[in-house]
Amino acid sequence: MSGKAIIFSAPSGSGKTTLVKYLLQHNPDLEFSISATTRPSRGSEVHGKDYYFLSTDEFRKKINNEEFIEWEEVYPDIFYGTLKLEIQRIWDAGKSVVFDVDVKGGINLKSYFGDKGLSIFVKVPSLSHLEKRLRERATDSPESLARRLAKAEHEMSFQDQFDEVLINDNLGDAQQKAQGLYEKFISH
Repeated sequence: MSGKAIIFSAPSGSGKTTLVKYLLQHNPDLEFSISATTRPSRGSEVHGKDYYFLSTDEFRKKINNEEFIEWEEVYPDIFYGTLKLEIQRIWDAGKSVVFDVDVKGGINLKSYFGDKGLSIFVKVPSLSHLEKRLRERATDSPESLARRLAKAEHEMSFQDQFDEVLINDNLGDAQQKAQGLYEKFISH
């Protein structure tokens, strides 16, 4: 294992993807780790760019072949995971890898990478603030929204297992804090 890993985790809708995109735009030595999933693509998501979209059977086969660093069944038959080959591809290019994963995935990745990983929990000021963001995103059914909010409340209880907690109540401030955490970690 070589290279470094920066791990952003948060409940859905907390802004972790926006922060990761900001870091990628400003740091050419950083590359996004594309996760594999069995969920259908949303909107303009592209296979091989946003996610590796796999069938449930394909995903299970890769689990059996131990091709994942970590994986999780988030909802019944909805899997997410990090492929070992994806990380090696990025490190072989001489870059550090950045992750945009759920909370359980973040904890598992930090455990895997140890001191070579920086785990950052992105937090919104409140659950009501998160609900407003998710409603404005308008990508979920009412049932899906209710599931996400219940999961978010549970995930907030794991923030103390991360190296850093970044409160995203002002996007510009959160972007600067994320950049500072990245620079400090990479320089050591």
